[in-house]
Parts: sequence; C-alpha cells; structure tokens
Amino acid sequence: MKTADAEATVFLFFTMSEPETKIPATPSESATDASGGGSAASQNPSAGGADLAAQLAAAKAEAAASLDKFLRTAADLENFRRRTVREKEDLRTAATGRVLEDIFPVLDTLGLAITAAKQPNADLKTLVGGVDMVLTQLKTALANHGLKEINPAGQAFDPHQHEAISHAPSAEVKEEHVVTVVRTGYSLNGRLLRPASVVISSGPAK
Repeated sequence: MKTADAEATVFLFFTMSEPETKIPATPSESATDASGGGSAASQNPSAGGADLAAQLAAAKAEAAASLDKFLRTAADLENFRRRTVREKEDLRTAATGRVLEDIFPVLDTLGLAITAAKQPNADLKTLVGGVDMVLTQLKTALANHGLKEINPAGQAFDPHQHEAISHAPSAEVKEEHVVTVVRTGYSLNGRLLRPASVVISSGPAK
C-alpha cells in the first residue's frame, strides 16, 4: 500500500507542475480579432452592392456621352463633306459660265457667217475672211481664260510639249527640230492639255 501511495503522489505532482497548453487560433479567427470584428462590407453586404450599382450607372452615363459626341462629330463631318462638294460644283459652274459668256459673241459671228454663205451671191473670199475672223475671235476668248496654243514650227523638239509622229529630211530645218506641225497642242495655265503632233527634221538628206 505504501508503494502505490508514493506513485500516486508523484503523478499528481508532475500533473500540477506542467504548463497549460493553448490551442492555436484559426486564421479566420485571428483575422477577425485583428480587424476588430470584420470589415464593414462583410458586416453590411448591401453597402458593397450599392457601390457597384453606382459605378455601373456612372460607366453607362459616360458611354452614352461618348456615343452622343461621336454621332455629333460624324454628322458634322458629313455636313462638311456635302458642303465641300456643293461649293466645288458651284465654282465649276461659275467658271464654265464665264467661259461660255465669252464664247457667245463667237457663236453669233459664226451664225452670221453661215447665213452669208447661204446667199446666192456669196463671195468665197469674203466667206473665208469671215471664218478667219471667227477663228481669231474664238482663240482670243479662250486665251483670256488661260488657254495657250503650242505651235512649235522650226523650234527644237521638246518631248514634254511635243509628240513626234515621224522624221523627215530637211535642208532648211536643223536636225531634231520641228519641220511640220500636224496638230496644234494646247496648255491651260501652264498645264499641258494636248501635246503638239509634229514631224522632226533628220537633217539634210544623205
């Protein structure tokens, strides 16, 4: 009996002398303790939903404003394009009208020449002079609007202004110069409209 009592006393001594073992807290419990009981959003879910709804409404308003701005810009651009086309057509019509106004007297003179040519006692020499006067009047009217003749007879051949259709020997005209102008060329305000068709001299016949 004394031995059993001694063992019981030793066991009780060690049990009372061991430090108390604490169970570690879980991560969720630690986070809750550290934050003082959780965030406001977790405590009030309706607050987070309201923020999202406000952000969505703001994004929709911004998208609507951007779309309206785009549509207005596109409409302004289309109106500008139409106005530019209309102004271009007006300028073209006005320019054409000025040319025609200068040609009207030429048409009148040509009509008088035709009427004179139909007379029984029409003189050929007079008719030729009338037609020549009409041609001069027409050239003057067109020259007033920037049209210039290209008639390079006897001049050096210029590939930028002339179109060579053939070569021909000539003792009077130097080699690579224009012997004959087959078709007169024209330029408008310095821009070539039609090159002059010419025959080029190949020099004296060999």
